[in-house]
Amino acid sequence: MDRRRFLKTTAAAAAAGSATWRSAPAQTATIKIGVMAPLTGVVASGGKEMIEGVRLYLDQVRNEIGGRKVELVVEDDGSNPDVALQKARRLVEQANCHMLIGNLLANTGLAVANYVKATGTPYFIPIIAADDLTQRARIKNVIRVAGYSASEFTHPLGDWALKQGYKRIATISQDYTFGHEQCGGLAQVFTEGHGEIVQQFWHPLNTADFSPYLGQLADLKVDAIFAMETGADATRLIQQYASFGLKATTPLLMAMNATDQSVIRTMGDECEGIIASAHLVEGSDNPITMKFVAEYEAKYSKIPSLYGFSMYSGMMWIDAALKTVGGKVEDREPFIDTVLQTELDGSPLGKVVKFDSYGNPIYDVYIRKVVKRPDGKYWNAPIESYPNVSQFWKYDPETYMKQPPYSRSFQGIKKV
Repeated sequence: MDRRRFLKTTAAAAAAGSATWRSAPAQTATIKIGVMAPLTGVVASGGKEMIEGVRLYLDQVRNEIGGRKVELVVEDDGSNPDVALQKARRLVEQANCHMLIGNLLANTGLAVANYVKATGTPYFIPIIAADDLTQRARIKNVIRVAGYSASEFTHPLGDWALKQGYKRIATISQDYTFGHEQCGGLAQVFTEGHGEIVQQFWHPLNTADFSPYLGQLADLKVDAIFAMETGADATRLIQQYASFGLKATTPLLMAMNATDQSVIRTMGDECEGIIASAHLVEGSDNPITMKFVAEYEAKYSKIPSLYGFSMYSGMMWIDAALKTVGGKVEDREPFIDTVLQTELDGSPLGKVVKFDSYGNPIYDVYIRKVVKRPDGKYWNAPIESYPNVSQFWKYDPETYMKQPPYSRSFQGIKKV
């Protein structure tokens, strides 16, 4: 679904929303949470770990949040916006869920956001990162608990690249909203610092053969390449980048999803040394982060991914807000207001996290490098930090939002 469809609230959606209101059950009843994740498709590995993160948190709190028992209703969005919309309607109108949480790809999240705009259903998005959901097209009941905007972490990566002395960068990305925005965040900061984006390549989701792109990239004579990839595309690009010989000649910078555990845990030395920026660093020596990683590994026999961590932290944030309102999830407006005022303490990040005035969390952002642990597994270790990073980076929010959203046609590039 593109941005124009997202911004258009149809009469049909409004009609569907008006049919969903029902009398509130007693507050001692079970809280029903609709969880949507891509359990099939190109990012299915991340989707399955989203469910793991939710279940780990609920196991630790004995399946009770805000003083009430929880019932999960899980749906597969199939990495498809039309399917996601269908499943959201089912969860709200048939399963009578009090709230929705999840989705992974930006296009699925935008589809669901457009729907809940009409119904008023609280929709929590720990992973959906479309910038405008907390910027130009904010919807109050669409809340980024433990989430982030797409360009939030690539702004500092563009700054870091300049500090390495890089002058010329090319980008390659999956051709959808999340990719456009991640590339735009890096490109704007990098070119404002007098760097040059030499060329940008866009490819469809689920690309099997990257050799046509890699051949062109090899001919560009750049200082580094930035790649925005998720799921199976990330695995294939990293493997083919190494086998093509580029790993030995050109540093690879990537979006955090590409060096996520859902990708690199099955890989060898082809992933070693890749740089990415993120708030989560599973190789951190922060005691709270180390505790979370150990608990996750003990339960699932693997290092936690961004997806598991985000959903776990999102559930923690919702629980904290529900405790404040005495579990009154049926009183939507006070509940939503309380979530937005809640500061997440005890997060696996090891720091208190709060929302900015636009409903997006502020984080310390780390430049991470993929390194090998003593046991032979690969994970991300911090090499530099940027404290208290806003979704607006160092720009004035009002001025920033006057520029167009990042897209294929607008990358914020300043001409050298």
